[in-house]
Amino acid sequence: MSARLDWISHAGAALRGSLRVPGDKSISHRALMLAALAHGSSRVSGFLEGEDTRATARILQQLGVRITAPSTGERVIDGVGLHGLRASAQPLDCGNAGTGMRLLAGLLAGQDFDSVLIGDASLSQRPMRRVIEPLAALGARIDSSDGRPPLRIHGGAPLRARALRTAIASAQVKSAILLAGLYADGVTRVDEAQPTRDYTERMLQAFGWPIEFGPGWVALPGRQSLHACDVQVPGDFSSAAFFIVAATLVPGSELLLRDVGLNPRRTGLIEVLRAMGADIRIEAPRQHGGEPTADLRVRHAYLRGIEVPREQVADMIDEFPILFVAAACATGVTRVHGAAELRVKESDRIAVMASGLRALGIDVQENPDGALIQGGSLRGGAVESHGDHRCAMSFAVAALRASAPVRIADCANVATSFPGFEALARGVGFDLHVATQAQMA
Repeated sequence: MSARLDWISHAGAALRGSLRVPGDKSISHRALMLAALAHGSSRVSGFLEGEDTRATARILQQLGVRITAPSTGERVIDGVGLHGLRASAQPLDCGNAGTGMRLLAGLLAGQDFDSVLIGDASLSQRPMRRVIEPLAALGARIDSSDGRPPLRIHGGAPLRARALRTAIASAQVKSAILLAGLYADGVTRVDEAQPTRDYTERMLQAFGWPIEFGPGWVALPGRQSLHACDVQVPGDFSSAAFFIVAATLVPGSELLLRDVGLNPRRTGLIEVLRAMGADIRIEAPRQHGGEPTADLRVRHAYLRGIEVPREQVADMIDEFPILFVAAACATGVTRVHGAAELRVKESDRIAVMASGLRALGIDVQENPDGALIQGGSLRGGAVESHGDHRCAMSFAVAALRASAPVRIADCANVATSFPGFEALARGVGFDLHVATQAQMA
């Protein structure tokens, strides 16, 4: 994004109230793609109105899919069937959406036409070999710029089903393989060294594809059909995470987060925070389209540092920036290992969070796959988010416990995953505002 946007965040009073965070980004991407390949018309409610998901919708429209928006947070997709997509004369721009690009690479690998996937400056530096190599093992032909975007996908390559074992714990990689497997003869099987979130498997099942799966494995027969269905997207757990930690850290706080998605491969943060002493209660559990959801009631609690269990890492990989903030406010030391994936997100999240927290007075020692964080007292100051939406929002939460205001630079990309974050945060008690030109100088 071109326009610079900085925030000023202050400590304030206790956080109170109830809120619903925007729809889950991962589910919104997948709902668009599978509905586009289905027969019939699907309605998606609770759709995330973020720049990443809108980029995926625009790409599908370029490929000949009719998508309408009857209201905010709602999309109606007229599916074209598995073989109904049409070539685009222009490159397909994913913007900042790593999920969109990796999943679309799998989907487009099975088409009869060529495609080019491009992204913004940040996405153009993110690693894509992790999807290129397993897709090539199925027979796909994809050219890249030394393993990074743009991706040039050659159509017409016959895909061969086979069993693959993924080396990286990534639901995006698994999902790209499964989307390519829709077009392959035989059964595509994926075995994971560590189980990852199963959004794609659950949604394929909801759209009528005969698929079998369990923790760490999935078997998908190719060349079947998808049938339109309506999808209710739950609140994004990764977005809820900022408010979970904020309410935990600020004395006197109590927040009710409504209708949050609680996919069991997504909620490692709850278990880790509870081990640190957090008071998080799950209320009114229910199901939406095969996805577990519930309300979360969070009250202030004093935290203690722990060693984060390695088996929880894959289930909370997107929540580590905000966990670093919780650790900074805890008593004692928190140790994180096994999270090298954080180095290749929208930013090097280990480095960005370590640098920012050190600027606010916290002792953080980096290691190649994590960090050692000594809890302490946060002071005010200036931090850089390096255009990473999750780091920007995490620093806004950190400021709630700082002794002076915190200026957070380069926050415009928050709109990719959490449009309206500022207003929602202010509504429950954050003292958060866009910096003026004078404050930015």
